[in-house]
Amino acid sequence: MKKFNFRKVLDGLTASSPGGSGGGGGSGAGGGSVHPGGTAGAAGTPRDEIQETLTSDYFQICKTVRHGFPYLPTALAFDPVQKILAIGTRTGAIRILGRPGVDCYCQHESGAAVLQLQFLINEGALVSASADDALHLWNLRQKRPAILHSLKFNRERITYCHLPFQSKWLYVGTERGNTHIVNIESFILSGYVIMWNKAIELSTKTHPGPVVHLSDSPRDEGKLLIGYENGTVVLWDLRSKRADLRAYYDEAIHSVAWHHEGKQFMCSHSDGSLTLWNLKSPNRPFQTTIPHGKIQRDGKKTESCKPILKVEYKTCKSSEPFVIFSGGLSYDKACRRPSLTIMHGKAITVLEMDHPIVDFLTLCETPYPNEFQEPYAVVVLLEKDLIVVDLTQSNFPIFENPYPIDIHESPVTCTEYFADCPPDLIPVLYSVGAKHKKQGYSNKEWPISGGAWNLGAQTYPEIIVTGHADGSVKFWDASAITLQMLYKLKTSKVFEKQKPGEGKATAEIVEEDPFAVQMMYWCPESRIFCVAGVSAYVLVYRFSKHEVNTEIASLEVRLQYEVEDIITPEPEIIPPFPDASSQLPSLKSLSGSTNTVACEGTMKDSIPCLSVKSRPVRMPPGYQVDLVIQLVWVDGEPPQQITSLAVNSAYGLVAFGNCNGLAVVDFIQKTVLLSMGTLDLYGSSDPYQRQPRSPRKSKQFAADNFCMRGLSNFYPDLTKRIRTSYQIKGSRKLSLPTDLKTDLDHVNGHCTSPTSQSCSSGKRLSSADVSKANRRGPGRPPFRKAQSAACMEISLPVTTEGYISRRAMLQQLHGISTFSHDERHCTAHTWMNKENRENSFSRSRSSSVSSIDRDSKESITALYFMESFARKHDSAVSPCLWVGTGLGMVLILSLNLPASDDSRQSEPVMVSPSGTVLTLKGAVLTFACLDCVGTLTHPPYEVWRDPHSADDAEKTRKRKLVMHSPSSSQDMGDHQFAVICSEKQAKVFSLPSQTCLYVHNITETSFLLRADVVTLCNSVCLACFCANGHIMTLSLPSLRPLLDVNYLPVTDMRIARTFCFTNEGQALYLSSPTEIQRLTYSQEMCDNLQDMLGDLFTPVETPEAQNRGFLKGLFGGSGQAFDREELFGEATAGKASRSLAQHIPGSGGIEGVRGAAGGVIGDLTRARIALDERGQKLGELDERTASMMASAEAFSKHAHEVMLKYKDKKWYQF
Repeated sequence: MKKFNFRKVLDGLTASSPGGSGGGGGSGAGGGSVHPGGTAGAAGTPRDEIQETLTSDYFQICKTVRHGFPYLPTALAFDPVQKILAIGTRTGAIRILGRPGVDCYCQHESGAAVLQLQFLINEGALVSASADDALHLWNLRQKRPAILHSLKFNRERITYCHLPFQSKWLYVGTERGNTHIVNIESFILSGYVIMWNKAIELSTKTHPGPVVHLSDSPRDEGKLLIGYENGTVVLWDLRSKRADLRAYYDEAIHSVAWHHEGKQFMCSHSDGSLTLWNLKSPNRPFQTTIPHGKIQRDGKKTESCKPILKVEYKTCKSSEPFVIFSGGLSYDKACRRPSLTIMHGKAITVLEMDHPIVDFLTLCETPYPNEFQEPYAVVVLLEKDLIVVDLTQSNFPIFENPYPIDIHESPVTCTEYFADCPPDLIPVLYSVGAKHKKQGYSNKEWPISGGAWNLGAQTYPEIIVTGHADGSVKFWDASAITLQMLYKLKTSKVFEKQKPGEGKATAEIVEEDPFAVQMMYWCPESRIFCVAGVSAYVLVYRFSKHEVNTEIASLEVRLQYEVEDIITPEPEIIPPFPDASSQLPSLKSLSGSTNTVACEGTMKDSIPCLSVKSRPVRMPPGYQVDLVIQLVWVDGEPPQQITSLAVNSAYGLVAFGNCNGLAVVDFIQKTVLLSMGTLDLYGSSDPYQRQPRSPRKSKQFAADNFCMRGLSNFYPDLTKRIRTSYQIKGSRKLSLPTDLKTDLDHVNGHCTSPTSQSCSSGKRLSSADVSKANRRGPGRPPFRKAQSAACMEISLPVTTEGYISRRAMLQQLHGISTFSHDERHCTAHTWMNKENRENSFSRSRSSSVSSIDRDSKESITALYFMESFARKHDSAVSPCLWVGTGLGMVLILSLNLPASDDSRQSEPVMVSPSGTVLTLKGAVLTFACLDCVGTLTHPPYEVWRDPHSADDAEKTRKRKLVMHSPSSSQDMGDHQFAVICSEKQAKVFSLPSQTCLYVHNITETSFLLRADVVTLCNSVCLACFCANGHIMTLSLPSLRPLLDVNYLPVTDMRIARTFCFTNEGQALYLSSPTEIQRLTYSQEMCDNLQDMLGDLFTPVETPEAQNRGFLKGLFGGSGQAFDREELFGEATAGKASRSLAQHIPGSGGIEGVRGAAGGVIGDLTRARIALDERGQKLGELDERTASMMASAEAFSKHAHEVMLKYKDKKWYQF
């Protein structure tokens, strides 16, 4: 019987439906505005012409790799034979690192913090102990490690674990002071238990505290050293089940370390002291030192210091031993940074760290604890960094870290991802970035070199760009699921630094991180790069391979759209139901004179937030600033942050918008072409029929009632949200504008939005009160500390439940409510409480801090330069700027460019509204254009040329423009398709007819955070990420749903702000403040992922133990061999209590099978090595047998000769 594919049938059904409005959409009440002509028979319908090749079979969601520093690390382990490193974190994650490219992330399902990690050295396995008192055995012989066994302790808390080299018995110390033993193979507890009351002396009356250390003696594996927190150390004889020796010290113990001969051990204590103990005299320490303690005035006692949290005691054959410890600094140096101290002979070296030390490990040449250790490096795990110190050089340099663990050097504020970009970009960026590399690193190779990694089948170049809170921008090579930094650009160097003595600059609008990167726009082909900063500026960069000294060109733009004083001093004049003329505020002209409000000090006007350097600046090779555009203060009001940004190198234009309006700047001629309020962009095409602006001075309209009257009829499902701040614990703070967040007092219900001054008592504010509320004096910064730079903003949604209250809320926000002030405010407050209870999220543009909080404002949320049909009756495409707003309106501006390249430098560019207005539901997120055969049309660009080239021919060469995508046909055809996606729905329009061919309501109850039109398998689709965690893809142009997977809920706004899609089925987001998570939505990449990942385990022979010598074997250790199996096995020790711990089988099965399938070559290699070893051993056995036979024959011969000699002699003749 033939298999029936329901998925493909559904694809066919949705393709043939007229609206194509799947995904729970529909065009009922609030279902979106479907234009006439949105049917199958519309003019220019592409169904017969365009064959869509993508089906749902092409898509699958799968995490690929995680880059960056493990967030909140807690534990560290190293396999000295495999040379791989494991780091555990507070969130239950484990990162395993080897050679560059070998980087694996795995996660405990419980999410409990990792307490300790122990490798089964050279076995391809790892034991983790977590804070929920569970032990887990991870299989590392597969590319994606999985848990084979778990053991959950029920009655005792795990505090310390120790696994001896080449042993299958794990010692587990607990908070109660007991020591249990676990069989690693079966993960079952042995019946052998070392109880705390047996270990300490019977005369001791107090509990010794939790077990803080366990280790077997290097001299005798049958002796276990147990360290208790209160200062007691016990050497336990495992065979005789009694204590061999007990040592007591009056300071708490933090760690213990053996000398390799097993005759001495060292302890670190809470008073900053190190004690050295000799097994022959355990009554008192053989030596006590406080390395950083000063001898006090009386000359007798050394002062106590901070605790030494860990000590390692490593011996060398040819030099003095190394004693390495963390902590132990003097208390009198309060500001001193965390440090690692290395004592080598009489030399003491203190290495100061930038962050607190979590753990450290000394890397040694041998895995055997009873040999000279020969340490060569120290791995130091810090809270926010990982460094490796070279011990082989006297100045202890650090190794250059090959991993991308400095992503979070400054908090990431935005990301962009470019797959399949021009292949020459990566070497070019690397060449300019390599010149800025630091010097002074160790000249040795990075010691963590385990695992194996190959390039895999995926070879197209990928670049990730990250913007940071300090104004820096980093370009990363992300090809073949690796990450390596190429180039770092510091945008803050454009501005003057504020001198510490000057105090706060009065024009600044951001308290912290004034240079934080808010948005980025990069054209890889022309190498034009644009940055929008949090202090309301835009920087345009050009790329050059040559250093240049030049002055920085700058422009100032007035982009302010303000409402005049809203509330009249005589409250009785305002009617309860204002007429149409009082619905709308009188608006100030962008450049006209305005009424000023008296406030303390001088009013800020035409002042930018930051000062651009006025002197000539040296610009190194790489990205060099071409133009700085700054928004300025207008009449004491600060400029609003930029919410959208676009640049086009072919046109030489940059456009940006905020909640006030739109600005277009010519960066070739360095002139402002357009600076206009959003309402002015509509001209006569304003769909809301707003009343003309009046110059009258009487201001008789209420603050709550000034928005568009016909809005709810025209657009019933518009979502208006009340913003509230959201902060991540422990993150850097960035100040954001109160104008962008309506600050709601949840307790009293006061709305403190500058444009909504209603009070819970119903009292109207006087003009003076409004002045105080709306105008800020120079002493009061208009921005408040709100959030981390990596987590800009969050808002609450309007739900579909309780339609009456929702409708009332919308009507109140839109100014057509019939409620009194008290009723209206009560409704708003109730709605907010309801939303808080639901704890649901609403959209905040991931690519901008958009604001439509002030009812008078309509922010610009999306911009796109394109060769398109601006008007219905156009016969040919022309340069256009598509503008999308927060209210779902799409405007097309015509760009009139000079015809010739010569005149482009001098003749002005004209920008004018075309009159075309299209509508969608929700704020517009993205645009794209398809040609008449459904191929994605890229915006035109200028081919890159070096602006500072030494070659005169290069300078005088004409600009080379590429006007459309090389992949599309030469003839653009008589029509094209415009793809527009908002936070609620997607539409495809046919141009120039402006017929809506397809509409798809993506979500009713949530909203999109990110939408991108991307290419996949030589076709094109729309990829969307929704606030409810769903990732969706839609076919183009028909908008058929191809994928809808509930991937992850947006638990914090970092994900919302950093999520981005790119071509070839790839996406990324910041999963934590320090890590980038990459994922794929391509079935092909999911299938090939196994080949692309690195191998953690490679077959390596365990080094042979050194020959101890006859005398050492005879006198240096235990006479009898130690058989742990006999001692701890069930036959001798019995079974452990079932209630003590519960065995849980792991889920390593399926992954193990896939890993094994992917690692056949590895298995063959292992088998070959095993055969070689076997053959070698057989050869050795043959040789030994032959030599034994030869010696036997010789012995027989000599014996025969002796026998013949004495055969005939009598006894008395001997």
